[in-house]
Amino acid sequence: MLTRLIKILLALASLLYTIYLFSIAQTGAAIGMIFVTIILILMTLRSMRLVMAFVYLRQQKLPEARKWLLKINQNQLWPKQRGYYNFLMGSLSMEENMNVAEKFLKEAVRLGLRQSHDEAAAKLNLAVVASTKRRTKEAMMLLKDCRRLDSKGVLTKDIKMVENAIKGGGARTTAGGRGGSPSSARQARRAKK
Repeated sequence: MLTRLIKILLALASLLYTIYLFSIAQTGAAIGMIFVTIILILMTLRSMRLVMAFVYLRQQKLPEARKWLLKINQNQLWPKQRGYYNFLMGSLSMEENMNVAEKFLKEAVRLGLRQSHDEAAAKLNLAVVASTKRRTKEAMMLLKDCRRLDSKGVLTKDIKMVENAIKGGGARTTAGGRGGSPSSARQARRAKK
């Protein structure tokens, strides 16, 4: 909280100094200070570590994304940024621990995400978690919400894939989970021999 307050005070002081420079006809210095003020305001509104984690996640560099996320103090983020922090942590936790991922994703949906397709992606991940825990009704409701939120059609294929996996009973293996029934694992081993 103190760090956020310091950033806001620095941005405000920079803005006031820029106005002062314009008032005494120092336009060259004032234009330079405009750039400094813009940078300070952006640093106040955005967490650069969160942006770097997004970049690495898009490049599928998961260890680097996790490293940047672990550097973030969640209490210093704005509420919407906390939503994205939880969304990223939940997405990264999907491979390791579904319970932790579910906790992060539910918190992200509760805090809210700015773009509807991001909320749809969070609910899609929650549907995968629900299907691995054999809660098919909840998973289907979450998929219905995903379809409603995905107005641009970005997640259409993923929604259909998860829906087919849930209806087919193989949600655990198709949706990226670890399991499947022990008998299906035995059958797969026998087929390889």
